[in-house]
Amino acid sequence: MDAVYEVSTWVVPILLAITLHEAAHAWMAYRLGDDTAQRLGRITLNPFKHIDPVGTVAMPALLIMSGLPPFGYAKPVPVRFDRLVDPKRDMVWVAAAGPGANIIMAVGAALMLNLFAYSQGAIGEWMSIMLGNMIGINLILAVFNMIPLPPLDGGRVATGLLPMPLATKFAQLERFGFLIIFGLILLPYLLRNLIGIDINIIGMTILPVAQFLYDHVISLFIFVG
Repeated sequence: MDAVYEVSTWVVPILLAITLHEAAHAWMAYRLGDDTAQRLGRITLNPFKHIDPVGTVAMPALLIMSGLPPFGYAKPVPVRFDRLVDPKRDMVWVAAAGPGANIIMAVGAALMLNLFAYSQGAIGEWMSIMLGNMIGINLILAVFNMIPLPPLDGGRVATGLLPMPLATKFAQLERFGFLIIFGLILLPYLLRNLIGIDINIIGMTILPVAQFLYDHVISLFIFVG
């Protein structure tokens, strides 16, 4: 029962974080001239429109059961950059919209947490834990996605900001991006088990930034305690 309770406090934050992240990409692309995702129904809070059965469910579950860190992906939001008003500039806004939505959601969760700070009942306790998890997962997702490596959002932001010759070459990394990310996540655990070396590159870079943001969100938006 304890395991079910703990899982329940994570399911809602994860689904909301993924859903709003992807919907924000679709909404921003639509606002800037490309209606591809809008016509496919991706500007929606329906999580089933954004969940990928393999990347969102099967792969993270398999990794967790194997004792490895969870990693996954949602269904990509299709964007025709050639349809945007200013493709190179607007690529930055479309890419940044997802992490931006996660940061806004983290702030919203912190503000809502004030309402349950002194709740005594089971529902209030569950909401407090769930909202705390929502702050954390959204900030981790925002920071992770801003890694400057295609196809992550940070890679697309970097592509849009770089001068065209460099942007063209940098964008070519996208074909290898998923393998690089997967390797950076799994390699430290393999090295630790095989030769005892603990070099968690993702953990050493992502988690401190996420913790920094978490501390500031809590200090700025939690008014009771």
